[in-house]
Amino acid sequence: MSNVPVAVVTGSNKGIGLAIVRALCKQFPGDVYLTSRDSGRGEAAVAQLQAEGLRPLFHQLDIDDLQSIRALRDFLKEKYGGLNVLVNNAGIAFKVNDTTPFAIQAEVTMKTNFFGTKNICTELLPLMKPYGRVVNVSSMVSSSALGRCSQELQKKFRSDTITEDELVQLMTKFVEDTKNSVHEKEGWPNTAYGVSKIGVTVLSRIQARMLNEKRKGDHILLNACCPGWVRTDMAGPQATKSPDEGAETPVYLALLPSSADAPHGQFVSDKTVRTW
Repeated sequence: MSNVPVAVVTGSNKGIGLAIVRALCKQFPGDVYLTSRDSGRGEAAVAQLQAEGLRPLFHQLDIDDLQSIRALRDFLKEKYGGLNVLVNNAGIAFKVNDTTPFAIQAEVTMKTNFFGTKNICTELLPLMKPYGRVVNVSSMVSSSALGRCSQELQKKFRSDTITEDELVQLMTKFVEDTKNSVHEKEGWPNTAYGVSKIGVTVLSRIQARMLNEKRKGDHILLNACCPGWVRTDMAGPQATKSPDEGAETPVYLALLPSSADAPHGQFVSDKTVRTW
């Protein structure tokens, strides 16, 4: 078993994920794994970074596939005895003018952005070593979507005692409500991506609370963050930040020094804690 520290970035063959891997290869004192659903694209991204003089490693990972997640878990356990840094970056978004029915957009977006991220955390958080760092890439859209929820939903999503099961029920209800064309009547905003990222931000708050309760002495810090509006396939060419600029806040949180005890359980953008 290797004593080398290890970092994993999900969904990192392009865009912000690739930029996060690039920065970690330069700053993290250990092995950095670029992961991708498609092995060919992942290997090509690794080759691209190798041409820049960096040394990322590759592991296949599809966050929609529990077997794929567990294969990565077993690999990390066997080779490294755990994990030091986890950046949950993988996510999807439909384009604004996509004609796919909203209920299908809601189901597909929720499956990856919320449930995929939750499954990764369920399998990999137990592997986090003391002083580990976990970064769940969310979005400011989670904040604006929260503001467009009914008062009742906002209260639930801001609760300091909401459980993971209750959050799962709410995310599931959103998808069901879209299928029944009652989501707006039920107090939801008209954004599948936004609601999925509410889920990611609230999940992060819950997970941080659980770490405090169960592993206080391990000094693990877990946060959600917004990388900003970044020029990627997802956000388009008009966005204000380059991928490398978008990587700055996730990388800052991934590399918080061992002496740090904050931020933890927060929503961070531009390296600043935002009110949730």
